[in-house]
Amino acid sequence: MEVLNFYSTVFADQMKRGRKTATIRLGDKSHKYRKSQAVLCTLGYRHSPRERIFEAVIDEVVVLPLRELSPRDIQHDNPEFRRHEELIKFLEQIYGRSVTMEDVVTVVRFSQILDKPAGMTEMVKGFGGAQN
Repeated sequence: MEVLNFYSTVFADQMKRGRKTATIRLGDKSHKYRKSQAVLCTLGYRHSPRERIFEAVIDEVVVLPLRELSPRDIQHDNPEFRRHEELIKFLEQIYGRSVTMEDVVTVVRFSQILDKPAGMTEMVKGFGGAQN
């Protein structure tokens, strides 16, 4: 299983509350993440112990220049951000290099996998088949 790692405890809280549903990574990561792929979301730093947050399924992987991100794309990555300038500053801190509007980014949208989501059984009963 591939790992989708995060560095900030703020992200873990946002993810557990369903507020963070995407990550924007610098560069083309389409070779690493694919639609419908199951991933383990973790929190921690390279070469250190990591905390398991949850398992997720990747809903979408989109590669595009940073300038083409919508405010909504940015908000799905960080609910506190809306503007490109905020995202650029954040990416520069994470990657330790300057980032421009022309840089290519990968947007990975994901959904948490729950063991027994509330109401899911009732919702699926009539979906795609006869009901008992």
